[in-house]
Amino acid sequence: MKKYRSVLSPVLWMGMFVILLLNASVARAASQSDVFLGISHLGQNTYYSNAGGQWGWNGALHIHLRPFLGVEGDVAQYGWGAQSNVPHSTTVMFGPRFTVGGAGIHVFVHGLAGIEHVNNANTSPTTGTQMSVAAGGGLDLPIAPFFSWRIMADYVAGSGDAPYASSHNRVSTGVAFHF
Repeated sequence: MKKYRSVLSPVLWMGMFVILLLNASVARAASQSDVFLGISHLGQNTYYSNAGGQWGWNGALHIHLRPFLGVEGDVAQYGWGAQSNVPHSTTVMFGPRFTVGGAGIHVFVHGLAGIEHVNNANTSPTTGTQMSVAAGGGLDLPIAPFFSWRIMADYVAGSGDAPYASSHNRVSTGVAFHF
């Protein structure tokens, strides 16, 4: 029995060391993560015909995983109202984000994929849920400890009935909280 204790003891110490190391790396990763909430403008006819540029809101959560690399979840809603007979779009997308920065300024690029739900029953028969993608980036400028002002631009596209003359752009701005 004593022989097993002598072998088991270093394994336990090594296991505790690995757990502490992982715990420290998770804490460091979380300290470089952020939450964003802001206003957003979607380009003309992006998800369906006869829809001028739409205003809405955009929210995102970024979790830093490794140096320069993280994962981002993005939710946005655009449109003229939330009632079922009023045209609007809602997107939910996820994907990788690459970030570099110094002196509090962060620049990032991301590629997102997910779904978009369109309700345009009032102006055309386009209503449903389909695939959506976005690629772009942004800039975080520090304004206070833990807070920065974000400016972001993306190319967005859905698999819906958007016309050929669509402008597939999205511009967002707002506050990011870094933790």
